Amino acid sequence: MRARGWNELDIIFVNGDAYIDHPSFGVPLLARWLESHGFRVGIIAQPDWRSKTSFLILGRPRLFFAVSAGAMDSMVAHYTPARKLRHDDAYTPGNRHGSRPNRATMIYTSRLKEAFKDIPVVIGGIEASLRRFAHYDFWENKVRRSILFDAKADLLIYGMAERAVLEVATRMRDGEKLGSIRDVRGSAYISGIPEDSTHLTIPSYEEIAASKEKFAEAFRLAYLQQNPWSAGIVLQRHGNRSLICNPPAMPLSEHEMDAVYALPFEKSPHPSYTETIPAWEQIKTSVTSHRGCFGGCAFCAITMHQGKTIQSRSKESVLTEISAMVRKSWFRGTVSDIGGPTANMYGLGCSNPEAMQKCQRESCIFPNICANLRTGDKPATSLLQAARALAGVRHTAVSSGVRYDLLERQPSYFSELTGHHVSGLLKIAPEHLVDRVTDIMRKPGRKSFETFFAKFRAECDRINKRQYIVPYLISGHPGCTLADMLELTLVLKKMGMQVEQVQDFTPTPGTIATCMFYSGLDPMTGKRVYTATSDREKGLQKSLLLWHIPAERGKVLEALKELGRENEIGLLGGAETRSTKGPVPPQRRKISVKKAR
Repeated sequence: MRARGWNELDIIFVNGDAYIDHPSFGVPLLARWLESHGFRVGIIAQPDWRSKTSFLILGRPRLFFAVSAGAMDSMVAHYTPARKLRHDDAYTPGNRHGSRPNRATMIYTSRLKEAFKDIPVVIGGIEASLRRFAHYDFWENKVRRSILFDAKADLLIYGMAERAVLEVATRMRDGEKLGSIRDVRGSAYISGIPEDSTHLTIPSYEEIAASKEKFAEAFRLAYLQQNPWSAGIVLQRHGNRSLICNPPAMPLSEHEMDAVYALPFEKSPHPSYTETIPAWEQIKTSVTSHRGCFGGCAFCAITMHQGKTIQSRSKESVLTEISAMVRKSWFRGTVSDIGGPTANMYGLGCSNPEAMQKCQRESCIFPNICANLRTGDKPATSLLQAARALAGVRHTAVSSGVRYDLLERQPSYFSELTGHHVSGLLKIAPEHLVDRVTDIMRKPGRKSFETFFAKFRAECDRINKRQYIVPYLISGHPGCTLADMLELTLVLKKMGMQVEQVQDFTPTPGTIATCMFYSGLDPMTGKRVYTATSDREKGLQKSLLLWHIPAERGKVLEALKELGRENEIGLLGGAETRSTKGPVPPQRRKISVKKAR
């Protein structure tokens, strides 16, 4: 501040992550965005929340504080699906646990209100975004109020915040008080109960806390208001007050996306850090080509956060970023990823603007691919081809997941991907291979995966490359029984595939699957859904997928006995693994930085 001649800042961000000046992290991106529009911005990263002292370091902002728990919900960052404390934090120097509090958004806001009673606090990031309505909290096993009420913040910004935070900052700079700014898209606030409201009123906090049927109804009504062209204002009562949630922000255009990613990011952690930050190590050579996902998977919160509209950068913008990265001292010739939440959705979207503006489909590709969806692969194929031809680039990989049901319509992208962009391992997320479970997940079923697997193996044989598929699978998902998990295990065994790591389903706010887990109902159909809720059954489901690991053998036998199928243990014994060529290597644990943002 002294070097720049500033005696005060306009906006101060308080962030639960370490400060990494890279566009894959939300707070640094928004700080650069506001700075480019003339605002003086500071960041307090991972303050000591035990007292207000750390929050005083940059003084009093002229406009407001902006609070984020970080790239992950703080409870997800701190606890395993079994509610056990984690001992690491990939977004912290040294990978150390304990640099942010539980429910960080609430704690940071409380400390700021203690230190600066008269300065407004705006909350955002994925934790605030997905907890904007009353929601089920897995860690307390109860329904909680909107985070706005518990944090006592002045405004909540949800989703991808470039438009909303800039509008709020600009209007405050022009003299408006935050308390009068009530019409910004992508924002929510607390109000009294309107006497004559035309807003969509969903079941209240008190109603959904008392009735699981009302909980599912409230979720469905809110979820269907995510189309920015047709969404209305949503009202949810909390006692004698109301949460008012404005419609989502409009998607960024290609030109606007290019402008965001052209900002002068250092692409590295703050120089004060002396220890490695694992999250940066994973994404430092990756490039985001687009945001949003129209897959609509039941367990994914992207619909409620980024939205299902694909917002793509131009090819020139992506290539410019890669060329600048080549000049970094730490670049070694490999671009680790070119993608987004789903890599092969780059450049795709609705071909019918009129239909798009009123569409309420949960997914553009499930249970079938929408007739209005553009699925052509020319933009994505051209981008990958151009990227690997850049001077100084030896290899470009696609580490983001791909939708293999879309690949059936993208032959050029499939050939380009398989031939040049698989670093030995291709991440594919079937999540399950029993059709009744994949239907509940809103995922393609077994036949689609087997077709893709055979095609991938044939293509690798044709080009004489030794490459493997790494299947990402979920145990304990709503709708999945112990018998379903055994069937999945036997299918994988038949295909010669083993996994070393399985994701145990974690109910997180903002997903259809979490609504199913808590209410026992599919909110979109009203049908009852079986859910494994006990730690024991969830553990048995997971162990079945890890049958080949000696330490899991006891639980595998226990699961088979429970199913009355212990005589089938021989079906799982003595397996030799195979994939395209040779054994399937162990799955690596990945930090989903881009999805978290």
